[in-house]
Amino acid sequence: MLGINGPEFLLLLIIGLLVIGPSRLPEYTQKLANIVKEVRRMASGAREQIKEEVGIDIDEVDWRKYDPRQYDPRRIIKEALLEDDSKPVSAGAPAAVSAVAAASVSAAEQRPARVVERLPEGEPAPFDSEAT
Repeated sequence: MLGINGPEFLLLLIIGLLVIGPSRLPEYTQKLANIVKEVRRMASGAREQIKEEVGIDIDEVDWRKYDPRQYDPRRIIKEALLEDDSKPVSAGAPAAVSAVAAASVSAAEQRPARVVERLPEGEPAPFDSEAT
Protein backbone atom coordinates (compact mmCIF):
# COMPACT_ATOMS: atom_id res chain seq x y z
CA MET A 1 0.00 0.00 0.00
CA LEU A 2 1.97 2.99 -1.31
CA GLY A 3 5.23 1.51 -0.03
CA ILE A 4 4.18 1.82 3.62
CA ASN A 5 4.86 -1.22 5.77
CA GLY A 6 3.18 -2.15 9.07
CA PRO A 7 5.32 -0.23 11.58
CA GLU A 8 5.28 2.91 9.42
CA PHE A 9 1.50 2.71 9.13
CA LEU A 10 1.16 2.39 12.91
CA LEU A 11 3.44 5.40 13.39
CA LEU A 12 1.37 7.46 10.94
CA LEU A 13 -1.81 6.37 12.71
CA ILE A 14 -0.44 7.45 16.11
CA ILE A 15 0.75 10.80 14.70
CA GLY A 16 -2.62 11.33 13.06
CA LEU A 17 -4.36 10.53 16.33
CA LEU A 18 -2.20 13.04 18.19
CA VAL A 19 -2.44 15.83 15.58
CA ILE A 20 -6.11 15.52 14.69
CA GLY A 21 -7.30 14.43 18.08
CA PRO A 22 -9.65 11.62 19.05
CA SER A 23 -12.75 13.83 18.79
CA ARG A 24 -12.27 14.74 15.11
CA LEU A 25 -10.64 11.47 13.96
CA PRO A 26 -13.94 9.69 13.00
CA GLU A 27 -14.95 12.71 10.91
CA TYR A 28 -11.64 12.70 8.99
CA THR A 29 -11.65 8.93 8.49
CA GLN A 30 -15.16 9.20 7.00
CA LYS A 31 -13.94 11.96 4.65
CA LEU A 32 -10.97 9.81 3.62
CA ALA A 33 -13.27 6.84 2.95
CA ASN A 34 -15.53 9.05 0.80
CA ILE A 35 -12.54 10.34 -1.18
CA VAL A 36 -11.35 6.77 -1.84
CA LYS A 37 -14.84 5.74 -2.98
CA GLU A 38 -15.06 8.77 -5.27
CA VAL A 39 -11.66 8.05 -6.84
CA ARG A 40 -12.67 4.43 -7.47
CA ARG A 41 -15.95 5.56 -9.03
CA MET A 42 -14.13 8.04 -11.28
CA ALA A 43 -11.61 5.40 -12.35
CA SER A 44 -14.33 2.94 -13.23
CA GLY A 45 -16.21 5.69 -15.11
CA ALA A 46 -13.09 6.55 -17.09
CA ARG A 47 -12.57 2.88 -17.90
CA GLU A 48 -16.15 2.58 -19.17
CA GLN A 49 -15.83 5.79 -21.20
CA ILE A 50 -12.64 4.52 -22.85
CA LYS A 51 -14.35 1.22 -23.60
CA GLU A 52 -17.30 3.05 -25.23
CA GLU A 53 -15.18 5.49 -27.26
CA VAL A 54 -12.40 3.16 -28.36
CA GLY A 55 -14.46 0.01 -28.55
CA ILE A 56 -12.00 -2.24 -26.74
CA ASP A 57 -11.61 -3.31 -23.15
CA ILE A 58 -8.39 -2.14 -21.50
CA ASP A 59 -7.81 -5.62 -20.09
CA GLU A 60 -7.76 -7.07 -23.64
CA VAL A 61 -4.98 -4.76 -24.90
CA ASP A 62 -1.56 -6.33 -25.36
CA TRP A 63 0.54 -3.64 -23.66
CA ARG A 64 3.82 -5.42 -24.52
CA LYS A 65 3.19 -4.44 -28.14
CA TYR A 66 3.34 -0.74 -27.18
CA ASP A 67 6.42 -0.98 -24.96
CA PRO A 68 8.94 1.60 -26.23
CA ARG A 69 11.86 -0.50 -25.02
CA GLN A 70 11.30 -2.90 -27.91
CA TYR A 71 12.24 -0.14 -30.37
CA ASP A 72 15.89 0.03 -29.35
CA PRO A 73 17.75 1.23 -32.48
CA ARG A 74 20.82 -0.85 -31.64
CA ARG A 75 18.75 -4.03 -31.50
CA ILE A 76 16.90 -3.20 -34.73
CA ILE A 77 20.14 -2.53 -36.63
CA LYS A 78 21.77 -5.66 -35.21
CA GLU A 79 18.82 -7.82 -36.29
CA ALA A 80 18.78 -6.21 -39.76
CA LEU A 81 22.50 -6.84 -40.25
CA LEU A 82 22.28 -10.44 -39.09
CA GLU A 83 19.34 -11.31 -41.35
CA ASP A 84 20.01 -13.82 -44.10
CA ASP A 85 19.41 -12.07 -47.45
CA SER A 86 19.65 -15.21 -49.57
CA LYS A 87 16.09 -16.41 -49.58
CA PRO A 88 15.29 -19.55 -51.56
CA VAL A 89 13.23 -19.10 -54.74
CA SER A 90 10.28 -21.45 -55.14
CA ALA A 91 10.23 -23.91 -58.03
CA GLY A 92 7.13 -22.27 -59.58
CA ALA A 93 8.71 -18.80 -59.78
CA PRO A 94 9.09 -17.11 -63.20
CA ALA A 95 12.40 -17.61 -65.00
CA ALA A 96 13.42 -13.94 -64.61
CA VAL A 97 13.12 -14.17 -60.82
CA SER A 98 15.15 -17.37 -60.76
CA ALA A 99 17.87 -15.80 -62.94
CA VAL A 100 18.10 -12.72 -60.72
CA ALA A 101 18.32 -14.90 -57.60
CA ALA A 102 21.05 -17.03 -59.18
CA ALA A 103 22.98 -13.91 -60.25
CA SER A 104 22.82 -12.44 -56.75
CA VAL A 105 24.11 -15.67 -55.22
CA SER A 106 26.98 -15.89 -57.75
CA ALA A 107 27.81 -12.19 -57.18
CA ALA A 108 27.98 -12.84 -53.44
CA GLU A 109 30.40 -15.70 -54.05
CA GLN A 110 32.65 -13.54 -56.27
CA ARG A 111 33.21 -10.78 -53.72
CA PRO A 112 36.88 -10.30 -52.85
CA ALA A 113 38.01 -11.11 -49.35
CA ARG A 114 38.01 -8.16 -46.98
CA VAL A 115 41.49 -6.87 -46.18
CA VAL A 116 42.11 -5.49 -42.72
CA GLU A 117 45.23 -3.44 -42.17
CA ARG A 118 46.59 -3.47 -38.64
CA LEU A 119 48.99 -0.97 -37.14
CA PRO A 120 52.21 -2.25 -35.63
CA GLU A 121 52.05 -2.72 -31.88
CA GLY A 122 52.54 0.51 -29.96
CA GLU A 123 52.07 2.84 -32.97
CA PRO A 124 49.33 5.45 -32.44
CA ALA A 125 46.46 5.74 -34.88
CA PRO A 126 46.82 8.42 -37.57
CA PHE A 127 45.34 11.82 -36.66
CA ASP A 128 42.43 13.03 -38.78
CA SER A 129 41.84 16.77 -38.40
CA GLU A 130 38.47 16.54 -40.17
CA ALA A 131 37.08 13.85 -37.90
CA THR A 132 34.36 14.90 -35.50
